[in-house]
Amino acid sequence: MKTFAVSVVTPDGPVYDETGAEMVSAKATSGELGILPGHVPLVAPLTINAIRIKKENNTQILAVSGGFIEVRPEKVTILAQAAELANDINVDRAQAAKERAEQRLQKSKQEGVDFARAELALNRAVNRINIAGK
Repeated sequence: MKTFAVSVVTPDGPVYDETGAEMVSAKATSGELGILPGHVPLVAPLTINAIRIKKENNTQILAVSGGFIEVRPEKVTILAQAAELANDINVDRAQAAKERAEQRLQKSKQEGVDFARAELALNRAVNRINIAGK
């Protein structure tokens, strides 16, 4: 079976860099992407969501906070603002971030809090919590 390399990189450095992937699943702003070996080249913006990498009948899940995916026939590169392997997610920290974001959203009507920023923080925290629970 054909395989390809997958690399997930953040401003802090590489988070995942492996060969032998059989499939990558990601959610772009235009919809769900399923990448198989030999996929046509493309670049697409990603949403805050999970990246699933299937390799040797195992699926590795990463939490990604937006970014871009670049697909080439032999390699998939994900450039993300932040990314974490499911095993590395600190659920307590993510839960605390979720609660802070929810409080900011409640205060946004009264104190002029940046609603869009608080909403993004909430989405990132919920994504991390969901992925850590899988």
